[in-house]
Amino acid sequence: MTKLPPIDLRSDTVTRPDKTMRNAMADAEVGDDVLDGDPTMRALEERVAGLLGTAAALWVPTGCMGNAIALMLHLRRGDVFLAAEHAHVLHNELGTAAWLAGGMPRTLPWTDGAGRLSPSDVAEAAAAEGPYYSLRTTLLCLENTHNAAGGVVTPPDEHALLVSAASAGGLRVHLDGARLWHAAIAMEVPPAALTVGVDTVQVCLSKGLGAPVGSVIAGSVEFIAEARRVRKMLGGGVRQGGVLAAAGLVALDRIDQLGKDHANATFLAKGLVELGWEVDLPQTNIVLASVADVRSTLERLASQGVLATPMAGRVRFVTHRDVTRSDLRTVLRRIAR
Repeated sequence: MTKLPPIDLRSDTVTRPDKTMRNAMADAEVGDDVLDGDPTMRALEERVAGLLGTAAALWVPTGCMGNAIALMLHLRRGDVFLAAEHAHVLHNELGTAAWLAGGMPRTLPWTDGAGRLSPSDVAEAAAAEGPYYSLRTTLLCLENTHNAAGGVVTPPDEHALLVSAASAGGLRVHLDGARLWHAAIAMEVPPAALTVGVDTVQVCLSKGLGAPVGSVIAGSVEFIAEARRVRKMLGGGVRQGGVLAAAGLVALDRIDQLGKDHANATFLAKGLVELGWEVDLPQTNIVLASVADVRSTLERLASQGVLATPMAGRVRFVTHRDVTRSDLRTVLRRIAR
């Protein structure tokens, strides 16, 4: 039997740099970013800070490192941090919040719907008191979009209520915005509208935007100065980083194109529903399907050349710039078999 060419819907990180991006990388102006700075890296960081409405920003190799740096600087050992059920910082980052940052996680339920926290739950958790030997709750971690909930977005008004509840309880706020660009496009608001009131934010350049590597953390000038030290500690300092930053600058030019991925995700979801699958219509580019047996379903899909991943007990399909509408029609035909 002829092996079918795979159509990769495992993640929007599987995209490959196109010729425009590769040319920008090859032509990038560079310096030593560990010693006295790289001009292209500075340009990228300044542009991201402007988009997010923060005073400063810092390139990091991965989103996981960005989140780890933020938690290491926000938490003292033994501090409690709050995060939504199935948050990426809890389940998909190898426990760095505990291992490196020394934090004690407390999971909050999706009281207001899939991937959505309730401000009252945040306020109640922040207000918990006890004797001196009780754990201290000091940080709220938000995630927008919420990966495990199927790319669900948190609108600006809900975001503001959550940040207000955290602030009233004396908590700092870190936003895992790996797919914040997607949330902004889905709600037709500038990215800075989704970072109001947070202390720090992390965004990815490799999720849907086509960059081969890289994320950016942003916050105050003082935070970024300390973050640079921790990045070096974790092995994230790069020398001629402008080669990578150039890809990030091209990626930022493509934020407006993410809407096509959202439309393709909706097309795929509706096609799966017509085939009898139990699927929620997506808000962005992640489609989650409920199946009886995730492992065997993934194996059957792979045998038909359709690559997907498990996520929170469901099958996850992610649309991206390297998958066309024609590819998705092929996916539905293969699944229909």
